[in-house]
Amino acid sequence: MANTIDDLLRIMATLRDPERGCPWDVKQNFATIAPYTIEEAYEVADAIDRKDYADLSDELGDLLLQVVFHARMAEEAGHFAFADVVEAICAKMVRRHPHVFPDADGKLLGVEDADAQTAAWEELKRRERAGKGEADTSVLAGIARGLPEWQRAHKLQKRAATIGFDWTDPGPVLDKLEEEIGEVRSELAAAARIAADDAAALADNRARLVDEVGDVLFVAVNLARLTKIDYSQALRAANAKFERRFRRMEALAAAENTQLDGKSLAEQDAYWNRAKAEDKAGLL
Repeated sequence: MANTIDDLLRIMATLRDPERGCPWDVKQNFATIAPYTIEEAYEVADAIDRKDYADLSDELGDLLLQVVFHARMAEEAGHFAFADVVEAICAKMVRRHPHVFPDADGKLLGVEDADAQTAAWEELKRRERAGKGEADTSVLAGIARGLPEWQRAHKLQKRAATIGFDWTDPGPVLDKLEEEIGEVRSELAAAARIAADDAAALADNRARLVDEVGDVLFVAVNLARLTKIDYSQALRAANAKFERRFRRMEALAAAENTQLDGKSLAEQDAYWNRAKAEDKAGLL
């Protein structure tokens, strides 16, 4: 007989049993498990990127385990149980999709397109926050601070766009990106003019440089958003490309009975260019 969610709940309860459970599982808490939850979500995204659907099934199971783990710890503490998690998300999905699920009178909310639905979704979330007594009435209210910063930047920009504070195409964003890069160059040039023993000036310059580099990254997220490119997916692809080419550099050097470490940057670049050419030719 196939296992069910009830079987998974029983397994988790057994693992957490203080007397006969797993010592590692028993000693965990919300804070120690949270990093694993984030990691499993990224592994789901990685499997999707690789179109490895067998692995995706496995990774989704790992992510589901994280939900069950948190719910079990919450039940032990008397906060809520897994059934409450299911009840809450079912109610929320119905509540936030009045254009799909009719109200008590059998009426559906008309929605023109996906953009209109997104606006309606945000309005419903705003009402929910107000209903909970949250005092923050900003358009930016409710954006979690625990998100990866690139994702929080994306959400801040999208939320600001709901009231028209947004560019309509990527052109001005490219101009802004060039402007911000220019300011980074300016701070780097200023750093070169500061005396090495002027600690206060160096610290001030460093703080400005951090600020300007942050602006570059924020605008880069905006560029991805307006070109309808998933920033995370694009960066994962760039990481994979760099790793693929760098590993090929190492292999090329090893084939010549040498290694990259200790070679000049120009020599390393020569290997990089060879690896890049092979990659572009589809050989890696």
